[in-house]
This record gives sequence, C-alpha cells and structure tokens, in this order.
Amino acid sequence: MDRRLRRAPDAEWVLMYRLGLSRQRIAALVRAEPNTVGYHLVIARRQDLGLEAEHQAAAGAAPAPYPSPKDLARMKGIIAWVSAEGRIPEDRSGDRDERSMARWLSGRRHEAAAGTLDPAYRDGLAQVPGWQENRRESEDEARWHRRLDQLAAYREEGHDWPRHHDYDSVREHTLGVWIHTQRFKRRRGELDPAKVKLLDAAVPGWQTGRTRGRRPRR
Repeated sequence: MDRRLRRAPDAEWVLMYRLGLSRQRIAALVRAEPNTVGYHLVIARRQDLGLEAEHQAAAGAAPAPYPSPKDLARMKGIIAWVSAEGRIPEDRSGDRDERSMARWLSGRRHEAAAGTLDPAYRDGLAQVPGWQENRRESEDEARWHRRLDQLAAYREEGHDWPRHHDYDSVREHTLGVWIHTQRFKRRRGELDPAKVKLLDAAVPGWQTGRTRGRRPRR
C-alpha cells in the first residue's frame, strides 16, 4: 500500500483543498496520483462535514447543497433495504454493504444526538422505526438486567456470593465475573448511579460480597 494511504488524510493536501485547490491541481503540485489525493479527500470530508463548503467558497463557487442529491439517494437506498429486510443494518455483518449502511446510520445518530441532524434526514429517516437506537447498546443493557435477575435468584436460593475464581459451576463463574465487574466499575466511579440503586435493591450487600471462605490476606 502507498505510504501516504497509511496516514490518510494528509494534512497538507487537506489544507490545499480547503483553500480552493482542485484534486487534480493538488496531485500535480505534490506529484501524486489524482486517485490517491481523492482517497485522502474522501476521508477528510467524512471527518469534517464543513470541508466541502469551505473548498467551494475558497474556489469562488456556490457551496454544494447538503444533503446533496447523492446523500439523499443514499438515505433512500437504506430505507428501501430496511423495508425489504425488516431490520436495521448491523455494523458486525459479514456483508460489506450492510456494514457501510450501518456506519452511515451511526453518523446520523451522532448528528441527531448533537442536534445537528438535517431536517431532510430527520423527515426521511422517520420512516425507519428505531433507527436512532444503538442495537449493540440495547442488547448490552438487556443482558445487564438479565444478569441482575439471575444473581438475585442465585442469592435467594441460599448461595453465598458467586466467585470468579475457584468457582464450583459455570453458573457461579458467569455470575461471579459479572458482579466482580460491577464492583470494579463502582470503585472507579464508572457504574451508572441508576444501576447502583438497582443492585442495592435487588442484591443488598453486593459491594462487600463474600465475607466467609476468603483466603487470609498476607
């Protein structure tokens, strides 16, 4: 792979483009292939949504519309895909096109969260129920609540706190690793306060854990 492709986008090329130079002009000045320069500029435009407008303004042209007809066609294609498949594209899919659609939707989610989502996108994506939800986060949240229920049931059966070392069963190990992680996050201040309250209510004493059967400290 070309050395410059490994560190795209090239800051110097992006600056030239921002100042109004065309891809072909930049390629001629730096003695690179136009396609190579174009590759860097595609990445730069994805990272900086205002880059194209600055380039157009510096070049003396009218700013390109955003979303462009190509952008809107992309959205319509994704809406059609969701309608046909009955689900949201997944970023872990084995299909490259599906991963690309998932990344596109992720970008729109970030814009929606920041309050910068263009009305054209907002209105179009309204046809896709649940598009703003992060499926992975939703699955992680559901798994967390299942583990809490499982731990509460485990304790109600009369068991001591599950261990993540020297465990007696796969069930104990699974729950032991989970509650150990919650304690670790709590100590570091990384555990959601709402989850702390849920743990306190469902499994009182979870922060202290097992008090008998511990190996003596040296």
